[in-house]
Amino acid sequence: MTASHLPRGEVSRLGLRGKSFDAAEHGGPGGIMTAGSGVTLGVLLLTEYDRLKDEQRGRIAFRDNLIYAMLASAAAVLAAALRSGFEAGFLLILPPVSLLLGWTYLVNDQKISAMGEYIRNTLAPRLASTAGTEEEVFGWETAHRSDTRRVWRKRLQLAADLTAFTVTPAAAITAYLLSGPLTGMLVAITVLEAVAVCVLGLQIVLYADLAS
Repeated sequence: MTASHLPRGEVSRLGLRGKSFDAAEHGGPGGIMTAGSGVTLGVLLLTEYDRLKDEQRGRIAFRDNLIYAMLASAAAVLAAALRSGFEAGFLLILPPVSLLLGWTYLVNDQKISAMGEYIRNTLAPRLASTAGTEEEVFGWETAHRSDTRRVWRKRLQLAADLTAFTVTPAAAITAYLLSGPLTGMLVAITVLEAVAVCVLGLQIVLYADLAS
């Protein structure tokens, strides 16, 4: 939501008109913004907020789809193993797939949280200061975190993430060790997969946003 999309009264209330960049302060005549260009600091901050929210929404949608991709992958590997008369070697395909999807999920989840933190702690205070107001800006960015049940929901989400990306491949590894041919090379692969799954699980726990 840029200033052009705000009601005229809201723009005036925030004081976004008239706070143009100063050429000397922001790069001088050679800079991108110059005095009198009609671009205000408030407009730039709102534009940055727009871009961040667009990217955040896209990352959220992509991240959530990775859960379904993980479930589909697990079902496909299990189906392949059953069709082959339960050839246990097929189970070793699942851990690498889980690691790829899980790491991608973790990276996107961390970026989503980092964007929210930046908006709350940096962008919103800067916009409020620019507007010359002590009112909270982008209140929803902090209001939704004040829910008393948020921590429990995040813990349940953490449990779901661990189940999808670490418990599922760990179960596949265990099933292989109990029923598969234990050749030297396959055992070595199994050990490497198990270590990688443990590392992924640790990273998911460390990056879990459980703060109230």
